[in-house]
Amino acid sequence: MSGRLPLVLDVDTGIDDSLALLYACASSEAELVAVTCVAGNVPLAVVVENTLAVLELAGRPDVPVHAGASRPLVKPLVTTEETHGPRGIGHARLAVAARVPASDDAAGAIVRLARDRPGEIRLATLGPVTNLARALALEPRLPALLSGWTMMGGAFGVPGNTTPTSEWNVHVDPDALVACLAGWEPEAPSVRGGPGWLRPVAMGLDVTERAWLLPEHVATLARRAGATAADAAVLLAPASPMRPSGTIAADPVLRFVVDALRFYFEFHAANDGFYGAFIHDPFVVAATLDPGLVRTRALAVDVELGPGPAHAMTVADWRGTTRREPTMDIAVEAEAEAFLDRLVERVAALAATRRAATAPG
Repeated sequence: MSGRLPLVLDVDTGIDDSLALLYACASSEAELVAVTCVAGNVPLAVVVENTLAVLELAGRPDVPVHAGASRPLVKPLVTTEETHGPRGIGHARLAVAARVPASDDAAGAIVRLARDRPGEIRLATLGPVTNLARALALEPRLPALLSGWTMMGGAFGVPGNTTPTSEWNVHVDPDALVACLAGWEPEAPSVRGGPGWLRPVAMGLDVTERAWLLPEHVATLARRAGATAADAAVLLAPASPMRPSGTIAADPVLRFVVDALRFYFEFHAANDGFYGAFIHDPFVVAATLDPGLVRTRALAVDVELGPGPAHAMTVADWRGTTRREPTMDIAVEAEAEAFLDRLVERVAALAATRRAATAPG
């Protein structure tokens, strides 16, 4: 092994998935082995197109991209263009990537990589876990073959963001999460004796909604990437929405970040009362690479599949009343400011590097 963490990201590329991809590409401790795509924020074809384009923007056309599930296991697919924009990347526009996805599908790719590198690959799921559920059906030993699984999903001690009780990723495909938790049961015969079974780590809204990305962070990112102070100051103008201009508009990564985030900021301003965004997915990637960013608590977790107001609720047994063995490590505290500082620093460095690499002459 190289000393870097072999990482597979499973994405439904909307705005925060895009930033998570940029963060992974900017992180020297990550070996980005592959990216797998699932329908969620937007339909699968758009997810794949966005993922290929963002990786090309980041200078990583070498990373294989695998198309996966186009719909949840049981429910009809519901997407959320009102949150991420009609193409999933807000107001941003990216050229269609010059390459196409790899030939094997996402579930098969996850299984193949885990078998080829037992005990090495870390999986981070940033959207619905449909691909992982399908992979488990192909290879029940997957929990013992991976070095770990980190999930963005759930609302364990806080209200949901899709219904009063449910978080978006889980709500899209709760049946898939039930299947994944069954596969990761500590007493399952298929996981005993493998090279590295660990409880999955869940970063729910309890911690991801503590990371508020604001225009001040974006302005700092722009300055650190080499934008002029005057152009960065435009991002802070109180009378107008955050827009790229001058040296920011001329920088492909900075322009993408600002245009994508402006849509996200407008959504949160209309729905959550602040001009900024909860930046879920990059936080999950950061904590996967540096587990010290979160503190977890081992709990037994169930997922409600029935109809009604509790549908897709993630039910954590905080008091141990069921006397079951814990099934997940739930993030209960997180270093949100440290993560935001790291996000600004790394994406700024990536933007500067990409600008230098693509400069004429």
